[in-house]
Amino acid sequence: QVQLVESGGGLVQAGGSLRLSCEASVRTFSYYNMGWFRQAPGKERDFVAAINRSGGLTSYADSVKGRFTISRDNAKNTVYLQMNTLKPEDTAVYYCAADLATMTRNAYQYDHWGQGTQVTVSS
Repeated sequence: QVQLVESGGGLVQAGGSLRLSCEASVRTFSYYNMGWFRQAPGKERDFVAAINRSGGLTSYADSVKGRFTISRDNAKNTVYLQMNTLKPEDTAVYYCAADLATMTRNAYQYDHWGQGTQVTVSS
């Protein structure tokens, strides 16, 4: 069973930066494609970014492209989300997810999820 634990969330002013981390408790972390999603109150869970097993391929939502960067360190079983130039509309609970089969923007295809970390951006 894969357990994912996110950290790094918090309160930041607009224009600021945060780096989220997601550590996986699995020996075969490098087998998993990883994704970041976010969910604001009263809204659906939205795709943010994804990265393939090796880290050589990434994908971003248009709303974060150029501001956020997803990366991974397979030796540390960790995936990161560097968030720069944060905006109030980035406020949400951020979740990481893992899937063996594919790198995808579709939340329903991910098999494993973390508990989420809150990001709040003040204006």
